[in-house]
Amino acid sequence: MRFFHMSHTDLDGYGCQLVSKKIYPNGKFYNANYGSEVKSTIATILQNIKEIIFLNKYEEIFFIISDLNLTLDESKSLTKSIKELQDDGVKIKLQLLDHHATGEPSALKYDWYFLDVKRCATKIVFDYFMENYPEFDALCSDDFKLLIEAINDVDIWEEFDQYFEFGKVTMRLVSNASEINSTMFPDENRDFRLYLLEKSMQYINKQNGHIELDDAIHKLKKEYLMLDDENNTIDNLSAQYLVYLMKHKKDDLCVYYKGHKGLLTFNLFSISIPANTFLKENPDFDFFININKKGNAGFRASGKVDVSLMAQKLANGGGHPNASGAYFDDFKETSDYQTVKRYISNKLAQIE
Repeated sequence: MRFFHMSHTDLDGYGCQLVSKKIYPNGKFYNANYGSEVKSTIATILQNIKEIIFLNKYEEIFFIISDLNLTLDESKSLTKSIKELQDDGVKIKLQLLDHHATGEPSALKYDWYFLDVKRCATKIVFDYFMENYPEFDALCSDDFKLLIEAINDVDIWEEFDQYFEFGKVTMRLVSNASEINSTMFPDENRDFRLYLLEKSMQYINKQNGHIELDDAIHKLKKEYLMLDDENNTIDNLSAQYLVYLMKHKKDDLCVYYKGHKGLLTFNLFSISIPANTFLKENPDFDFFININKKGNAGFRASGKVDVSLMAQKLANGGGHPNASGAYFDDFKETSDYQTVKRYISNKLAQIE
């Protein structure tokens, strides 16, 4: 069976995936915020399912959505897509598990849409697996079960419950785990957040576990980001880790400008350290561009190309030969890297 799990981008959303990974450790996981991200992520998942079915029509598919409420239009569209697959002989099961009251119209209309406003989504997913998978209970330690309670306490704001304060710390733990860019490296970012949640369990039974976890967050992050045994500042460790990830994907991130090869990233923050580190470790690359969702771009080079001229010609930007910036006023906000790459590649190709 192929397992697909789409969830929200907060503690509760990642908590749901922490649960489902117990049964489906090799599943495909996706995270989305509301609005256009939900639609585009569903479209991506459906396309991935179709590619799998093309190779093996008899493959069974289980698709879970958690901690996200769908509008009636979104639910109708998804129902239609699933039915088309089923009519074509595909064995596919769809299950939505959520707790947001705004999803009630869809929950009343579709049997695959489960809604319970009294539990957080993580707790709903946990209970779902407890009820439907006999082997699940044996996979869950007592500390894991307490973490589920902590997530439930903070997500539905049960501030007088025993694990509320611990839940508050894990909420910040997840929301501030931005050292690995979620747009460029969604799988790696998710693994980072789930690792931190797993590690948090070692504090949950301590007398002041929430305080000890709060003290340990910085150390836990550094332990994950450290590629060898050499300690460093978290900024440098994050930069080194990003460069490590970019090196493994650099062939997919290439853009070209007048015979010069560059690396294009999307929505990174504070690019100076990772950009300069990457260019230093990869001398076959001459420049580095990062653009954010609003169209603001940063340019870096290592002396082989003048990025101030590049920025000026691209978008009336400027700066220094090795460090410049620009704003693309015709850039359309997106969360899809390939769309950004096509946009920048076209711009670079038009420079005379």
